[in-house]
Amino acid sequence: MSNILIIKHGSLGDIAQASGAIQDISENHKEDQIHLLTTEPYSELFKKNPFIHNVILDKRLSKFNLIYLYLLMRTLKKLNAHKVYDLQNSSRTKFYKSILFPKANFKIWSSSETTLPLKTSKEEFDKNSVLNRFEHQLKKSGLNTQHTMSPNFNWSCANIDNIKNENELKKYIVLFPFCSTHLDIKKWPYYNELIELIKNKFKDRYKIIVAPGPNEVDDAKNIHATPILDQNKVLNISQLSTLIKESSFVVANDTGPAHMSAHLGAKGLTLFGKHTTAFKVSIERKNFKAIQVEDLNKLSAEKVFERMFNILG
Repeated sequence: MSNILIIKHGSLGDIAQASGAIQDISENHKEDQIHLLTTEPYSELFKKNPFIHNVILDKRLSKFNLIYLYLLMRTLKKLNAHKVYDLQNSSRTKFYKSILFPKANFKIWSSSETTLPLKTSKEEFDKNSVLNRFEHQLKKSGLNTQHTMSPNFNWSCANIDNIKNENELKKYIVLFPFCSTHLDIKKWPYYNELIELIKNKFKDRYKIIVAPGPNEVDDAKNIHATPILDQNKVLNISQLSTLIKESSFVVANDTGPAHMSAHLGAKGLTLFGKHTTAFKVSIERKNFKAIQVEDLNKLSAEKVFERMFNILG
């Protein structure tokens, strides 16, 4: 039995996307111990993942914090890992490789860089969709991939019967109208207009809710929907997963909850401007679709409702 190390720091959407790759790594190393290096927001979540045996916390402190760097590298070296799967593929994880396995190829350190196709630059390779990149990386590393292209994030769910009962949630539509303040280009401005269209068409058939994050509770007051909290606290990731999975429909900006929705099998729509493409982030699934436009400010509520109505049936 050997130790296998997977690195996946975040973000939330990336965690959902990587679920299939993590499952494939585990199933190709059934006799080994699977360790995962991740960051604070996701360390407790990953402890629920049935394909991981041990979670190691990386505080991602400055590379110039030599004491922290030494302690982290010592912890990782003690694993004596037979192989490392870098699913983060960042400058930080490339730096870790330079310390742990400076001369290793894909047989020891599997990353998008060590598994690049011949005569293809990293910049060119990164134009592929994220799931295709994962699949290429794992196949080049000698793995059979059954789940990489179809991530299943259901392992993240928790029981929320108390929350649903308290808020009288039976049939409901959940909206995610928020995004990080520095990513306003991802924000669609017409959620309240969409809510009016939903209410006019469906009357009281669906309750319309929002699930604000830690910095979104005040913003939620401006949306004409019921905010869902747990004893006045924002939902944790596992609670949010179940809220999404058991919803009738999701409408979201291109943020973490949209990617969760896609890989939880929820019905829904995500709205893309010119910041990236739905193809590149592999978000479209059987039940979850995207509307891609050049300018989100010019995407009408009527257009979104029409697509929503066609999917919702």
